[in-house]
Amino acid sequence: MSALPGVVARRQSRPLPVCAACALLLLGLLVPAPATARVNLIILDGSINPAVHDFIRESLLATKEQGAEALVIELDTPGGLLTATRSIVKEILGAPVPVIVYVAPAGASATSAGVFVTMAAHVAAMAPGTTIGAAHPVGAGGTDVGGDMREKIENFTVSFGQSIAERRGRNVKWAEEAVRKSVSITEGEAVEKKVVDLVAKDLRSLLQQAAGRKVQVGDQTVVLGLGADTEVTRLEMRLKQRVLNLIADPNVAYILFMAGLLGLYFEFANPGVVFPGVVGGICLLLSLAAFQVLPINATGILLILLAAGLMFAEAFVPSFGVLGVGGIVAFVLGSLLLFDTADPTAAVDRSIIAAAVVTVGGFMLAVGWLIVRAQWRRVTTGVEGLVGQRAVVRERVATVGKVFVRGEYWNAVSDGPIEVGEEVEIVGVEPGMRLRVRRCGGT
Repeated sequence: MSALPGVVARRQSRPLPVCAACALLLLGLLVPAPATARVNLIILDGSINPAVHDFIRESLLATKEQGAEALVIELDTPGGLLTATRSIVKEILGAPVPVIVYVAPAGASATSAGVFVTMAAHVAAMAPGTTIGAAHPVGAGGTDVGGDMREKIENFTVSFGQSIAERRGRNVKWAEEAVRKSVSITEGEAVEKKVVDLVAKDLRSLLQQAAGRKVQVGDQTVVLGLGADTEVTRLEMRLKQRVLNLIADPNVAYILFMAGLLGLYFEFANPGVVFPGVVGGICLLLSLAAFQVLPINATGILLILLAAGLMFAEAFVPSFGVLGVGGIVAFVLGSLLLFDTADPTAAVDRSIIAAAVVTVGGFMLAVGWLIVRAQWRRVTTGVEGLVGQRAVVRERVATVGKVFVRGEYWNAVSDGPIEVGEEVEIVGVEPGMRLRVRRCGGT
């Protein structure tokens, strides 16, 4: 009898593993699988300008709203406007989500303004075969900034880079050398000098290496839940941003502005040609769109418009070159003052201004020469244009006769009789629309 309870117990315990398996299966169906991490990606391949700043700002907001883990910025830039760079750094330092800047692909560089954007990221990475550095401020077109302005801008840029490096725990000394000495280093040196955090051969490798890193986002410490299987969504610029990205360069905006003024000038000087007016209007509107995002000096625009008015008046008012010279002077001053000179990168390249001045000056000389030549040229139209022409006598000229010239009959007088059929030369026009003629070769 003692064995029976044990037997019964064993028989009752057999269904337990089956019940446990069913319970686990039911629990697996009720509890959803963990979601795959997702990041947004934007690619910046070109200069830093206000359109790029607007794109980054919108991308950060979209990343936050979509609940993505981070925003990855794939960067390859030769530099850009200092004002736009400051705005971008401000956006990244105060970003609501982690920002990863990845200098890629191989052969890419983060030069000048790109240095500050890269150092401002929560995670900074570079691909093999890339470089970073040469952050010394220069003017538009790569021209050097001289005088007191150079020292002022250089000191500001150094402090700007140092503050970013301190905020992100990067190499402060190198940040100063990148500005003052224009040093440039490879990806391996950048990691060794603690300028960037890591080197990744591709985006998947970057996400895998960034997994588990702790970054400071606002007042919170965030652990990046990334990995090689992270879903990547690429964000694109809107059409407006693409257009501004093309024209938001001081040199391009200046050229468009000049082309617009010249096109409208040709249209007003030659009504009905149409094509110069259409092209000029489009160029002028595009330049005005660029001016909305660039630091514009109103005095510069007014001087250029005054120059256009003076040069236009020169073609119609006999000022003996005074209006033209004044227009060229106003044109040069307006070109130099067109953009805010406090930012050396927001200025028109001097070589472009020189080319524009030579072109406009040559145009004014050509117009002046045509006007003078037209004044010296003998009249060829109207009654006065008949002087010097040859005609054929159709009615005997004694006191008054008739001659045929240019398909018309004219009354004519001469100092002596001229018979019908003879060829005569018109030597003058007398009152009453009568032509004074003489025999050809006569006196």
